[in-house]
Amino acid sequence: MKIILKKNIDTLGNAGDIITVKDGYARNFLIPKDLAVEATRSNLKIADELKKNVDRKKTAAIDKAKRMAEKLKNISLTTSVAAGEDDKIFGSVTSQTIADLLAEKGFEVDKRHINLSEPIKALGVYDIPIKLHGEVTAQVKLWVVKE
Repeated sequence: MKIILKKNIDTLGNAGDIITVKDGYARNFLIPKDLAVEATRSNLKIADELKKNVDRKKTAAIDKAKRMAEKLKNISLTTSVAAGEDDKIFGSVTSQTIADLLAEKGFEVDKRHINLSEPIKALGVYDIPIKLHGEVTAQVKLWVVKE
């Protein structure tokens, strides 16, 4: 059965895609859960509009993320932490700490978008990648200094 997806489904495709699935899967799961509609002539016209709207929203989101990345690349964050000998700090600087520092500067960034491979446990200067969108990543400079 040919169907038109109304929402993004990881295993099948994106909203607006026309795909072929087994009849039972379409009738018993996708269509009742409002994830897809049958690919009739009138629904194909609706699918074209849906695809255009999705593309428009995606383009707007990417543009917004690029503007924010331009603002973030000029940002330098500083956090002071208690440190012992060998410049090892007590505790660590985590993505939540960085999100709080960005919030103080007026940027609302979710801590899950801050890509730290592991928490920072030493003094120094770090380039922190922040994933603003699937295609846009910004870099913020973080200075970890002794109290």
